[in-house]
Amino acid sequence: MDRPGLEDNLALIHEAGFEAVEAGVPADASERRTLKEALRRHGLGLVAQQWTAGRTPQEHAKSFEEQYRRATELSPLFVNSHTGRDIFTREENLVVFRAAASLEQELGVTVLHETHRGRALFSAPATMALLDALPGLRLTADFSHWCCVHESLLEDQAEAIRRACEAAWHIHARVGHAQGPQVTHPGAPEWREAVEAHLAWWKQIAAIHRARGTAVLPVCPEFGPVPYMPTLPWTRQPVADLWEVNLYMKALLSERLE
Repeated sequence: MDRPGLEDNLALIHEAGFEAVEAGVPADASERRTLKEALRRHGLGLVAQQWTAGRTPQEHAKSFEEQYRRATELSPLFVNSHTGRDIFTREENLVVFRAAASLEQELGVTVLHETHRGRALFSAPATMALLDALPGLRLTADFSHWCCVHESLLEDQAEAIRRACEAAWHIHARVGHAQGPQVTHPGAPEWREAVEAHLAWWKQIAAIHRARGTAVLPVCPEFGPVPYMPTLPWTRQPVADLWEVNLYMKALLSERLE
């Protein structure tokens, strides 16, 4: 696959002690084969990322199926999906989620749906409504987005957090705040309150899975590049080193989530 740096990046990820990567699955069949072989060589599992698209719920359901069928060729640990739209009604989003559930039952690769801005699970109330309609819905918990959407550290949404934690089977460990989905650096003292709030939510999820006897709870340090990463004006230089930030998060999670 003509993706500069792929081998070097995978080697770096493996050497840092990560066990898998999250990545989109290429539409091109030869690129999928190349990615699959590269992951095998570096001993890394795959969490397949996908993003539904289209103008209607039916088009989103179709795009989910196309991406999901491609993803299954790579035998991913599971699929992480940005599903539906925030502008769809609950019933419209349910068209997409039910299509996803049918495919999951057909092909057997677990699907987790991420709490993410712009998507069906963009807010706590929208997520609660979909959990009411689909009690078995499994989530990827990225609460950084809810902090941004609700302009808070969700102090007044304890019940929604509890229910989301019960439904979460994967953690995206990025730290958000009231005015954005990503702090500049989780080690900076000015972000201590936000970091501790997120750690408390992640600990809830970990405790739930310990009680269930879950063998593995996947956690991904998911601080992102520009434009997630803030930049300096005019130069657009990132204010922190992204790789160092994610390594910091990996160490913090190992320490605090035991």
